Amino acid sequence: MSTLMSYLEQREQLHARLADQAPAALLDGFAAAAQRLDAVDFAARAPRVGDEAPDFALADQHGDEVWLSALLRGGPALGRGGPVVLIFYRGEWCPYCNLQLRAFQANLAQLAEHRAQLVAISPQTPDHSLSMAEKNDLEFVVLSDVGAQVIDRYGLRYEVDDETRVLFESVGNDLDTHNGAGHWVLPAAAAFVIDRRGIVRYVNVRGDWRERAEPADVLTVLTQLP
Repeated sequence: MSTLMSYLEQREQLHARLADQAPAALLDGFAAAAQRLDAVDFAARAPRVGDEAPDFALADQHGDEVWLSALLRGGPALGRGGPVVLIFYRGEWCPYCNLQLRAFQANLAQLAEHRAQLVAISPQTPDHSLSMAEKNDLEFVVLSDVGAQVIDRYGLRYEVDDETRVLFESVGNDLDTHNGAGHWVLPAAAAFVIDRRGIVRYVNVRGDWRERAEPADVLTVLTQLP
């Protein structure tokens, strides 16, 4: 197994660094924004365990079209199909997203033992998805949902409120740059395990973007799939 720390352990280190480097008022503002968003019941909107996962086609970091159903089914160009671990993340500018995706990257070999494929979706443009993959040395599929249509189908879409937008802009996170003009839209942090038949077998959805699914939790689910 990977010796990389869990997402939670890495997050606590991040919080310690931020406490030393960032103004307390700024950190308090982001914490309050995360708590406001956590009051939204995204889990009630999202697919649940036992539901059929909505199919979709999106461009990957290289501009190629990727269908969820094709990944599950497999084929001559895709190899043997298998379950999909689907992660919705906010963007390359989000430190929590980076920590989570790197944690899953470190467990790709373990995912492959269960024939599982890792797929990450954000509303940012393909160029920024490519930058995300390159900066984090990611070796899995990174998809761009510009306009957040798939994010909406999964019940995760929300518009950034004015108070949070001011906070983002104060630290240089301009979503018009990352997502395209006028797209101050993000997904709630979410992870799904979808079996080969397209049925959801695991769901982790939170409005608080600091709370994330762990690779260990996903691997436990994968061991239980037929």
